[in-house]
Amino acid sequence: MTSECGPPRGADSEVVVKKGELLKGYVDAVNVTDNQTAIVRMSSIAACVHLLKIGLEPVMQMVVRDRNRIALQSDIMGAYSLGIRNILCLSGDHQIFGSQPDALNVFDIDSMNLIRTVLTMRTEGKDMSGFDLKTPPNMFIGAAANPFADPFDYRVIRLAKKIDAGADFIQTQCVYNMERFKQWMKLAREEGLTEKVHILPGVTPLKSAGMARYMAKKVAGMDVPEAIIKRMAGVPKEKAIAEGTKICLETIAELREIKGVRGVHIMAIEWEEKVGEIVESAGLLPRPQ
Repeated sequence: MTSECGPPRGADSEVVVKKGELLKGYVDAVNVTDNQTAIVRMSSIAACVHLLKIGLEPVMQMVVRDRNRIALQSDIMGAYSLGIRNILCLSGDHQIFGSQPDALNVFDIDSMNLIRTVLTMRTEGKDMSGFDLKTPPNMFIGAAANPFADPFDYRVIRLAKKIDAGADFIQTQCVYNMERFKQWMKLAREEGLTEKVHILPGVTPLKSAGMARYMAKKVAGMDVPEAIIKRMAGVPKEKAIAEGTKICLETIAELREIKGVRGVHIMAIEWEEKVGEIVESAGLLPRPQ
């Protein structure tokens, strides 16, 4: 079980600590986003350290949008020196969608190359220039996957490339279209990929029919079937959260039956207090120590 913690738009560490305390005991690791939605926030590295201090296992997200290869490698080593042992390698939302659209992006290397860079640093003890590192960062490497993007046939090929580059675990886009996710997992199993990597499908509890419609129409790569939208719209507004939670729990139960699924990633965006309820109701407590 993993979840997420979004750092604040400010330097108040207590915001991170309060979110972390809500997740403590319910999940095994917590993703810390890296200037999510291209909005300036407290750094992922700093927020990870705040979570470490209260006994949580952080997963540092790192995007290639904002750093060149020198800064990426420097931050990886710096994070490891601070006790951070997990990294999720991402491209990052384009800056035109964020709060400072005039900012220059970097994209010196892509997320696939970042995965391979972390692997090389870990296994060969060398940076991208071939320089021997005195203490290589022994990071557990993660990557993202979207089973719902087109072309569908390329989704498993891209998954295989990320595994070949060095990914140890995969966290996916939110699963609402279960049939398409099952088909993706079937193809992954047929290629032997589920034996090489730990796949954690993402789930996000819905708060309203409006949220479901927005995700279906406005969020790139999201696949929310019309049946889910109608189900959310078919209950009174005061019961929408309960219905969204029920859908989330049904999804988790179904995901647990799919061969090759190793866990679940709960993305309760700015709704950390909901995570404990979901984990408990799903019968996934106590978490192993």
